[in-house]
Amino acid sequence: MTLPASVPGIAMPAVPSPDTAVLLVNLGTPDAPTPAAVRRYLAEFLSDPFVVQIPKLLWWPLLHGVILPLRASRVAGKYAEIWMAEGSPLAVHTRRLAAAVQQRLPGVAVLHAMRYGAPALAEALRELQRGGVRRVLVLPLYPQFSTTTTGTVADVVARTPAVPATRVVDDYATDAGWVGAVADSIRAHWQAHGRGERLLFSFHGLPQRLVDAGDPYATQCEASVAAIARALSLAPEAYRLTYQSRFGRERWLLPATDATLRELAEAGVRQVDVVCPGFAADCLETLEEIAMQNAELFREHGGEALRYIPCLNEAPAHADALAALARRELAAWTDGTA
Repeated sequence: MTLPASVPGIAMPAVPSPDTAVLLVNLGTPDAPTPAAVRRYLAEFLSDPFVVQIPKLLWWPLLHGVILPLRASRVAGKYAEIWMAEGSPLAVHTRRLAAAVQQRLPGVAVLHAMRYGAPALAEALRELQRGGVRRVLVLPLYPQFSTTTTGTVADVVARTPAVPATRVVDDYATDAGWVGAVADSIRAHWQAHGRGERLLFSFHGLPQRLVDAGDPYATQCEASVAAIARALSLAPEAYRLTYQSRFGRERWLLPATDATLRELAEAGVRQVDVVCPGFAADCLETLEEIAMQNAELFREHGGEALRYIPCLNEAPAHADALAALARRELAAWTDGTA
C-alpha cells in the first residue's frame, strides 16, 4: 500500500505506506496576486451556497456581472501588499503547518488542502484513495464551528465518494492545547513589544440571521475568548470580542472591529493589541485588514499604535496542539467512541 508519488499542489509526506491520513483543510487563496487569479478564486468562494445563501438565479448575474468585475482588481492589489516570496501567506503557513504536524505524527500521512482553490479538497481525498489510504481524519483549520466554514468542508467530504472512511473534526474552540498556544503567543508578544491598554479578540464576522437560525459560531467565539482570557488572567475590562470582514448590507454580528477601534481611539486609548484567534494562519483578513487598514483607522481617530499579534501559523505550540487533537480523534475513532 503506497501513496502516489505526487499530488498536484500537495507535498506528499515521506511516510512508509500509511493507511491513515490527517488532512488539514483551510479556506483557500488565489494562486497569484492578479485580478484574473483573484476573480477565479472569488467566483468559486462566492458561488458556494453555504457562504452566500441567495438563489442562484438572483445571485449569479450580480456576482459575475457586478461584484467580480468591481472587486477583482481592488482585492488583487491588497493581496500584492502581503504576498510572500513563496506565495500567498495563507498557503505558505498552511503548508508549513502540515509539515510540522507531520513531524509529530510519524505513523500517518499528514497533508493539507483548501476548500476553495488549490490543492482542492475533493481531489486530495480522491488521491488519497488512489494511494491506498483507508481512512482520513479531516481537520478543518477553523477553531470555531460555522455552517459557512466547517459545514461546507463536511459537505464536500460527504459528497466525495473517495476514501472508505472519513471523520471530520467539528471544532476545537476550547481545546486546552490550542487555548494554551494562543495565550502563550499573546504573552510572548507582550514581552517583546509591551502591552497595549486594551486587547481586542477579532473574529471573522457572520450574518446575524445565521446565528439566529442556530449556527453556534458566535457562542463558540465567546467560549474561546473566555478560555483564553482565563489563561491570561485578564480582567473583564482589559479585553473585548469583536467581529470583522463584513460583506453586503444585511446585519452582521456585533460589535464590529472597526467601529470598536474608532470608539477606543476617540475615548483616549492610545495603544491597542489585536489578536485573531479564529484564523489558524495569517491571511488577507489579518495582515491587510487588521494590521494595515484597521491600524490606519485607529490612528486617524486619535490612537497611536495598533499592534497586531500574528496567528499561530506553523508555531511549534500550534503543531503540538493539532497533533494532540488528531491523536485523540484517531484514538476515539479506533475505539468506536463518539
